Formats: sequence, structure tokens, C-alpha cells
Amino acid sequence: MKPEKVSPRKEQFKECINSLYPIRDALEVIGGKWRIQILIAIRTGNHRFTAIERAIGDISPRILSKELKILQENRLIVREVSNTYPVVITYKWSAHADSITPIITVLNDWGIHHRKFLFGK
Repeated sequence: MKPEKVSPRKEQFKECINSLYPIRDALEVIGGKWRIQILIAIRTGNHRFTAIERAIGDISPRILSKELKILQENRLIVREVSNTYPVVITYKWSAHADSITPIITVLNDWGIHHRKFLFGK
């Protein structure tokens, strides 16, 4: 049986789809309503759960807990548990999260431009 010949167009399509995987992965990590807000809250000095919750405003404790876990799994934040009584849990910005700062800045700049474009302000 002869191997199936792949057309150049199909090959280009396949390459295009494969090139989108890193973008999809990045959006999976920072996407959603809360993750960038949580990262900014932590970066600006809100390290305790309740401080992060207050800084964001309308996030439920259950959602915040879930999102913190995802950010921790992706190594953008570090969860530290103290050996004191009572136990103190803090969330810190990781060294890996420094790589996301330019992305947040560009998204912010684009958001400002986009709002001006839509609303003319």
C-alpha cells in the first residue's frame, strides 16, 4: 500500500494549528476573569487570602481558592505555610511570574487603546 500523499495546503494547515499550541497554553494559564487580577493583587503586596479577596472585590472564596491553586500549579505564585501558631499562609509572586509582566503590560495598553476605539474616550 502506498503512503498517502499530503497536499502542501494540508501541511500548511497542520503547521498553523501546531503553531497555535503555545498561544493556547498561555491563554489557558492567564485566561479567565480572575487570574491576572489575582496576580496583580499579589504583586502589589496582597499576600494573604483575605487581602487578595478584598483587593479584587467580587470574587467568592471558593473561586479564589481554585484560581490560586491553578496559578500555583503553573508556578506563577508560591504558597508558603508558616510554622507558627496560628498557621499563616501567604502567596508570593514567583520568579517565573516575572516573565508574565510584559504580557500584562501589553494587554493593559491594548485594552486602553481598544476602549478608546470602541467608546471614543
